[in-house]
Amino acid sequence: MSRMVAPPIMTARAKAAVLMVALGPEAVSRIYKHMSDEDVEALTLEIARLGRIPSDMRRQVMSEFYEMCMAREVIAEGGVDQAKLALEAAFGKERASEILSKVMQALQIMPFDFLKKADMAQLITFLRDEHPQTIALILAHITPNQAAVVLSGLPQELRAEVAHRIAIMDRTPPEVIREVERILERKMASGMTSQAYTDVGGVKSLVEVLNWVDRTTERTILESLSESSPDLAEEVKNLMFVFEDINSLDDASIQKVMREVDSKELALALKGAGEEVQNRIFKNMSERAAGNLKEEMEFMGPVRLKNVEESQQRIVGIIRRLEEAGELVISRGSGGGDEFVA
Repeated sequence: MSRMVAPPIMTARAKAAVLMVALGPEAVSRIYKHMSDEDVEALTLEIARLGRIPSDMRRQVMSEFYEMCMAREVIAEGGVDQAKLALEAAFGKERASEILSKVMQALQIMPFDFLKKADMAQLITFLRDEHPQTIALILAHITPNQAAVVLSGLPQELRAEVAHRIAIMDRTPPEVIREVERILERKMASGMTSQAYTDVGGVKSLVEVLNWVDRTTERTILESLSESSPDLAEEVKNLMFVFEDINSLDDASIQKVMREVDSKELALALKGAGEEVQNRIFKNMSERAAGNLKEEMEFMGPVRLKNVEESQQRIVGIIRRLEEAGELVISRGSGGGDEFVA
């Protein structure tokens, strides 16, 4: 008889890293805003260290996260005592206690919350063969604009029936909702998993995350990485383009960028830039325009660092957009300076 091999034990931080990558960079950037600098640095380093994750391990992490969400829902609906009974019945006393200990606050989690960022075309595919009542239940719980997209994409003979059932729908037992939710999520997860292994994490994922965070967080993370893992930090930097890297652009590209940027925005961004970057910008302007820009910077007086960094980030966004459109080329450095591709 063959023995079953237990899955490797993952630390809480590793689980969080896998979950973060699964959620995507935009969601991660919003989550980071509610975390301490120390936690952000530690979690970002963990994301960078991730390699190829077996699909069963990824499912294990997502399943655990889902259990936590469900526990919070039961707490919100029936209180801690009711949640304890329900979890014990479902998972046993030991597992229920473990889940409850992790749920520190009772947060209202709406049913089918995982569909907020789902691909509507994919959802339509999954729902086409479902019972009209099941489709109606799901559409009644997602956002109206999502429901409208799905309803429009259903076969014509189904639309009126589903709409009618939504209109006459009364209260639905929570256990029915949870069962439909569980089945749908499992179907969608299995439908999206076509390989035994999925490439998650790694330096590229970290760069995508850093491209969404504010510059203070970005700088703090890169400084921390430089101290703890210099080679890794250098690899990350080689895939990034930050405001100071304007020096790596040729004159024609800088002029193209400046035509896209408002003079007040540029003045604010340059308030926090080094002399080398400022001079490079001034060099690509007429003498009169450069003089006007310098005067505008002086008239601003002291400005908040946060505002300066936000302006710089917006200009970097313009550079990345132009690069993606093929209107300029960001060259990759080969030593010396930090010349990176977006």
